[in-house]
Amino acid sequence: MSIELLTLLLFLGILLTFAAGIPVAFALGAIAMLFGAFVWGPQCFNIIPHTATNAISGFILLAVPLFLFMGQVLLRSGLGEAMFHAMHVLAGRVRGGLAIAVIVVCTFLGAMVGIIGAGIMLSGTIALPTMLKRGYNRYLALGSVMAGGGMGILIPPSVPMIVFCSQTNASIGKMFAGGMVPGLIMSSLFIIYIAGRSWIQPELCPALPKEERTAPGEKLIALRDALVAFGLIFTVLGTILIGAATPTEAAAIGVVGACLIAMFYRRFNIGVLKEASINTMKMTGLLVWILIGAMVFTNFHMMMGAGKLLNHLATFYNLPPMGVITMMQVSMIVLGCFMDELLIVLICAPLYTPIAVSLGYDPIWFGILMILNMEIAIQTPPYGFALFYLKAVAPPDVTMLDIYKSIAPFLAMKFVVLGLVMFFPQLAIWLPNLIFG
Repeated sequence: MSIELLTLLLFLGILLTFAAGIPVAFALGAIAMLFGAFVWGPQCFNIIPHTATNAISGFILLAVPLFLFMGQVLLRSGLGEAMFHAMHVLAGRVRGGLAIAVIVVCTFLGAMVGIIGAGIMLSGTIALPTMLKRGYNRYLALGSVMAGGGMGILIPPSVPMIVFCSQTNASIGKMFAGGMVPGLIMSSLFIIYIAGRSWIQPELCPALPKEERTAPGEKLIALRDALVAFGLIFTVLGTILIGAATPTEAAAIGVVGACLIAMFYRRFNIGVLKEASINTMKMTGLLVWILIGAMVFTNFHMMMGAGKLLNHLATFYNLPPMGVITMMQVSMIVLGCFMDELLIVLICAPLYTPIAVSLGYDPIWFGILMILNMEIAIQTPPYGFALFYLKAVAPPDVTMLDIYKSIAPFLAMKFVVLGLVMFFPQLAIWLPNLIFG
């Protein structure tokens, strides 16, 4: 049986198991084992213990539960609410200020929690009702929450970036540095778009009435809260970028910093510690099982000849190197409409990255492209799962069609950033090369 047909049947099997409600990790492992037994017989199962051990034994993966725990503590510390309040106070007199505040705060949150759901859930719970109450256009309000919340996997420290590096042996410090410039460009485009819409159509996002603007003393408190958030970000990312700590050590520093912040806001107690620990354990356990299932699937697929699949297709269609890269990205965006971003990284990173490197491309550049693709894919209608995060916290009268319409201009800007990084690789590799050589 050809590798093309095997690949098609593998992914059809995965989609069917997902549709049947089988957990992701077990679906991946079961489909891989079924096809492995069909191709090689039962002896293929002998490699599974070794594969499972390798999947979860990397030192770099220790950073994942630490960053998750840091994010869980921060979400319960009051810092998220304080950051939204700070930006509300500082930007309230500006048309579109609340929507711009969502982008800024979610960028900061992305630099603290490393996952996509936290920013969407928090800003959807805190900022969205305020914007709608103040008369903001529904689509602009929803779109800014979705766009800002999606920054969590592009702004370092990003859990998908850590997973990418664990699968490809890329430098996680370089990967973190590589995401900063594209992330800032994307945030800037969102802010420019909101400010431009506010100037052209001021009725879409009115400024706060004069009587609701705050006193100078409250602005000082808001500035203090913003500095607290910036201080934690600098402590975690700064220690990595200057070489003072490994990502795992920086994550441990971040955990201590998050606990101190929770104490500062008088939110740290046994209940917070217990809830943060349990949620971190659940997410880490889920990730470990997905890692094992995805690694079994990827290894079996590679042994079946998946590494030659793209070469065959590129030769058949006479594609140039950039055409191969484009084909990879299209496949990831399609997969992102059905799968979690971590799962796509686990499946595609070990398969695609060696091919990209063999074509002469930088693995950090390709990794940033993959993360950008994930950010687009998981917010693309109709099945991008991040869309359902927002639906879960939006007011009851907000429909899925409203959310689909709201994300369109922001998705267009994400495609612009993807194109810029694709055709100007220095946007992704200039800072890593400057810092790490």
